Amino acid sequence: MLLTVARIGRAHGLRGEVALDLRTDDPAGRLPVGAVLPTGPHGPGSLTVERTREAQGRWYVTFAEAADRTAAEALRGVELLVEVAEDDTTDDDEDAWYPHELAGLRAEHVDGRVLGEVVGLEHLPAHDALVVREPDGARTLVPFVRAIVPVVDVPGGRVVLDPPGGLLAADAANLVVSDETTGAAPSGDGD
Repeated sequence: MLLTVARIGRAHGLRGEVALDLRTDDPAGRLPVGAVLPTGPHGPGSLTVERTREAQGRWYVTFAEAADRTAAEALRGVELLVEVAEDDTTDDDEDAWYPHELAGLRAEHVDGRVLGEVVGLEHLPAHDALVVREPDGARTLVPFVRAIVPVVDVPGGRVVLDPPGGLLAADAANLVVSDETTGAAPSGDGD
């Protein structure tokens, strides 16, 4: 099974070095010099780690296939993957999940209502967000923080959400903007 260990960020300098947005707590073990890493989605193919360094808590890598800044910029957004055995994905940390474990889970409200299905995980700058497909097909980003997602029950096939009003697309029909208005916002087409 392939898991994402990092996403390539901005080019750093003129000699092909790139910053990494890490998705692993063991970058030195997952990104050793000489490692050949598959890429995705729609990546350029495998990349070979030529040099690594850490500066001020940030990881930087140079790949043999990207010798200059132009080549490094072309790699921006590419995910670096590693092959792991299925049994290596079990983690002792009860608050750690892989994206493939979350996809397909039923999203329930704290009151028991079904809100939709988790279809993915987005890595945002501030925090991760669950991508929830609501029953009407709307896709909603739900901040993956304990206050909003208090329960993740992978064996039970569900996550429990306690969303603030207005977070879900289904809430738009019931949104109260002021005492005089209720319902969805006007379309703004002037009619």
